[in-house]
Amino acid sequence: MTLGPSIAMPRIGSTLGDAMIARRHLWQLGAGLAFAGTAWAQAPWPNRPVKLIVTFPPGGASDAAARVIAGPLSEKLGQTVVVDNKPGGGTTIGANFVLAAKDDYHTLMLSNSAPISIAPYLFDKPPYDPIKDFAHVVYIGSVANAFVVRPAVPAKTMPELIAWIKGQGKSVPFGSGGQGSIGHIIGEMFKAELGLNMEHIGYRGAAPMFQDMMAGQLDFAVVTLTEVLPLAKDGKLRMIALTSTQKAPSAPDVPLVTELGYPKLVAENFVGISAPAGMPAPAQARLHKAASEVLADPKIVERLGELGFVTKPMTSAEFTAFVANQVQTFQAPVKASGAKLN
Repeated sequence: MTLGPSIAMPRIGSTLGDAMIARRHLWQLGAGLAFAGTAWAQAPWPNRPVKLIVTFPPGGASDAAARVIAGPLSEKLGQTVVVDNKPGGGTTIGANFVLAAKDDYHTLMLSNSAPISIAPYLFDKPPYDPIKDFAHVVYIGSVANAFVVRPAVPAKTMPELIAWIKGQGKSVPFGSGGQGSIGHIIGEMFKAELGLNMEHIGYRGAAPMFQDMMAGQLDFAVVTLTEVLPLAKDGKLRMIALTSTQKAPSAPDVPLVTELGYPKLVAENFVGISAPAGMPAPAQARLHKAASEVLADPKIVERLGELGFVTKPMTSAEFTAFVANQVQTFQAPVKASGAKLN
């Protein structure tokens, strides 16, 4: 009797056992990796730097507000918040950039009246739905717009401005920070309401427009209070009226259009933070909580006030309702203005 078979059999059994154990280990490893992958995918938001897209060039009201809150918001979120300016297309380039990055919800928009309430209705086919395509998470505040002239223009009051425009005997150019900006639409509303002969000149932001005004190449503009405040305080430009229903702490002596009998010219530029629709509720709650803590800081409120903003606490639901009202309010004037973007 040989030992061959008795020796061979354990060797075969051992091989099969090892294979079964190996398969079990591989299954456990695969399950562990799958669990780890799921845990990574569901990591708390934010888990990397956040981009805050501004739809205007640097230097405007939206850009200023974004830079005031970006640093403190970074501290609250534990991730860097980077302000990224993407102007153009009547503010739709920046808005569409945010929508195109919707897969990770780390690209947000510093939303304002232009891309939300105005721009979609300057196109024959709106590029996006401002209500359905975005989640409106944080309301920051609003800033009035100002009717502004060069000091050489003899008008110091709204009636004098109207008389001056009518007395030119030709179309009077009026500037704004860009095609589709709220200044553009307010100017068109002003033109239609009073039957004025005016022509819009859209600039790539307020800075080049102010350069033309300083050089005497443009006499009249409609621009946010934030942008014009420094020049007005220095006497380089004159504010005629504000398109608001409440006095601006930073410009208490400038009359409101409501005080002057022009309630249809009321138009405030709001700013907030909006994300692509579908941002998970926990991420929205995290963003709203962090931003609310920033906006509760008296120093932040004071800084925004110096820029012309009036802040107000809102829940995300209240901000969403506010945006819906803004869209409804601006839709008719935008269409009636005849302003178009292609």
